[in-house]
Amino acid sequence: MTKPKKKRTFPHTYVIIFSLIVISAILTWFVPGGEFARETVEVHGINREVIVPGSFVEVEREPQSWQIFTSIFQGFKRTHDIIFYILMIGGAFWIMNESKALDVAIFSFLNFTKRLERFKFLKFIGVNNLVITLIMICFSFFGAVIGMSEETIAFVIIFVPLAISMGYDSIVGVSMCFLGAGLGFAGALLNPFTIGIAQGLSGVQLFSGIEYRFVIWLVINFIGIGYVLRYANRIKKNPTLSPVYAEDEYWRKKGEEEVNGRKTKAGKSAWGIFIAIAIVLTICSFLFPLTHMEIGSTTVVTPIIPIATVIWIIAGIAALRHSVQLLIVNILLFTILFLIVGVMGYGWYIIEIASLFLVMGLASGVAFGNKASQLAKLFIEGAKDIMSAALVVGLASGIVVVLEQGKIIDSLLNGSATAMQGYGTLTSVAIMYIFYNVLNAIIASGSAKAALTIPIMSQFSDLIGISRQATVTVYQVGGGFTNLASPTSGVMVGVLSIAKIPYNKWLRWFLPLLLILIVAGFLLLIPTIYMELSGF
Repeated sequence: MTKPKKKRTFPHTYVIIFSLIVISAILTWFVPGGEFARETVEVHGINREVIVPGSFVEVEREPQSWQIFTSIFQGFKRTHDIIFYILMIGGAFWIMNESKALDVAIFSFLNFTKRLERFKFLKFIGVNNLVITLIMICFSFFGAVIGMSEETIAFVIIFVPLAISMGYDSIVGVSMCFLGAGLGFAGALLNPFTIGIAQGLSGVQLFSGIEYRFVIWLVINFIGIGYVLRYANRIKKNPTLSPVYAEDEYWRKKGEEEVNGRKTKAGKSAWGIFIAIAIVLTICSFLFPLTHMEIGSTTVVTPIIPIATVIWIIAGIAALRHSVQLLIVNILLFTILFLIVGVMGYGWYIIEIASLFLVMGLASGVAFGNKASQLAKLFIEGAKDIMSAALVVGLASGIVVVLEQGKIIDSLLNGSATAMQGYGTLTSVAIMYIFYNVLNAIIASGSAKAALTIPIMSQFSDLIGISRQATVTVYQVGGGFTNLASPTSGVMVGVLSIAKIPYNKWLRWFLPLLLILIVAGFLLLIPTIYMELSGF
């Protein structure tokens, strides 16, 4: 009698990341140590620390051993802002979810989409296909214009339940926000944190070459959205084909608790929150009558806050006459609106965005009638539920800490740059492209990659006879795909942890798309070498 084969289990995400920390430590024993001199330069009004080209010197390496454990602590220190951001989002949304406002909103949205199917054209193309496409394009736009990345973590809690309710799975939910923003990040039409820094450091006119980058953005989105739609339609027909069908039981159970449209009448506390927000917005309207919204190199002056205040008052009164849940949905929508306004108009980042979501959660809880002790209890429960996602972000940062402490990260960078010398333009671009794709496994931050590599690569492009604009485009495209699958990306591991998607299952699903995007990206780089393009 033959013994049944044991089912092969894939290591836990924590095990994978810790293994990479150990491998990085082993490299510090064999890779020669080295350092570049660095200087601080001003790029578009912001000081950036960049490498001084030609300054690389060999230094004694510092092999890492027991430091693999201290690197975890250092990694948590480095990413403390994202960790607290995740915990605040978890707590805030848990408070909001207590009201079942999201369940009511999703139920109403699905009923609305079903009614749209009476139109033959929409039924032919599929209303759900249109919904997925529009959401992904929206996030892709913000990824391309403002570099939306960390912000997508907050939307996982919204779009995963929506995708499950639509008959899909958590992978489709994550794709709508995280993958959509990632595709836009790779296209980088006007992203000040990638294209803006890279062009500034290479001496290229700010945001020039946007015409061809728009073509790149369109092609990348066509491929990515098409891949997601094909997969989504397959799962819609047979949900058990989903690789995360078992994991999605968590979301399905939460969905079973939905109130299916049952509303709660707004009480005094809901009216109180509505009035309080209206007063705050009115004061802000007088303090900030005009907002300078920066879209790439263009600044649009608009009275967005006064307009939002008027809309809030009108929409809020209508919502209160309907239900407290609808008021809470309004609070969520205005939170998203002011996230965009804050980022594009006032330079908000993690601290401000986390605080915004915290206020959203507290306002939602008070509007629903929760007392202070209930709010505290709910917040703790939400933070506890999302704790594993927060911890994995700090753990992943330990990989870079080990490489830096071992004095080999600059050696790896210098070795890659040196290996590109002596080849033709096409081969050199191919090597540069591979270099940036691999570099994502070490440095997930787009702005950090620009600051560390562009000073070298822009001068290298002069030597091999390609435009600096082409080099910036190689950096942009090459730095946009693999970080959607790299375990060192705090955003990626945070998103997957919140969605309850095992890393190995995400990688298995995403790998074919990743390979297609990498090949397509390289083909899109060829015209930057041989064709006359605007800005190149």
